[in-house]
Amino acid sequence: MTVDRIKLPQRGTDVKTRRPRRAVFGYNHSRMRKATLHILLLFAAAVQAAEPPAVFTVARLHYGGGGDWYSDPSSLPNLLKFLHDSTGLEVASDEAVVEPASPELSDYPYLYLTGHGNVSFTPLELERLRSYLDGGGFLHVDDNYGLDPYIRREISLLYPDEELVQLPFDHPIYHCFFDFPQGPPKVHEHDGEPPQGYGIFRNGRLVLFYTHECDLGDGWEDPEVHKDPQEIREAALEMGVNIIIYALTH
Repeated sequence: MTVDRIKLPQRGTDVKTRRPRRAVFGYNHSRMRKATLHILLLFAAAVQAAEPPAVFTVARLHYGGGGDWYSDPSSLPNLLKFLHDSTGLEVASDEAVVEPASPELSDYPYLYLTGHGNVSFTPLELERLRSYLDGGGFLHVDDNYGLDPYIRREISLLYPDEELVQLPFDHPIYHCFFDFPQGPPKVHEHDGEPPQGYGIFRNGRLVLFYTHECDLGDGWEDPEVHKDPQEIREAALEMGVNIIIYALTH
């Protein structure tokens, strides 16, 4: 699976002040439709060989180790709907679920992993995940609080020769559709540290993005679950769109 690079317009709203975030072209609907068409064509070309589902979906990674891989059950359907509403991309109404060693792994260009506790991959799962990522796939890991020591251990086993590095605020993942000049948004306090985005790069390509002290998934959940302010939920959803658009276009 190979994903080509294209440049996308920026748009969005600053979370802290609620001022409209500076857009490259404002809300020019003609250019937005063209950008969306580029996304659709690119996505179709990127996944054609793997015979994927007819529309885009996020595949939740069902990992071992006892952690709650299934947490935030309303998060991904809400993100998929917001993705469709923001970009016009045709999406499924629900997530897929896939195990790390499954032969269906390559059917999905985008994997999502979350939870509060232990994560453990077998040697075969590590091998399959590495092959998937090196072959063009993308993994977003979202710490739901308590995941950090376990996922760092597994990432070091997945790529023992690569460093998990913090992404600078000018990285395109923060600006490819909505603009986040200060990096990922803060949804829940957790340990009170600033939200952080880390990455693993292979041959210059970001294959794994790890959001820590951020908890995007909680922000994607139904509003009554965590009772987050609407502006926080919108920021979390917008960041989720950025990650997906980036993954599909780089």
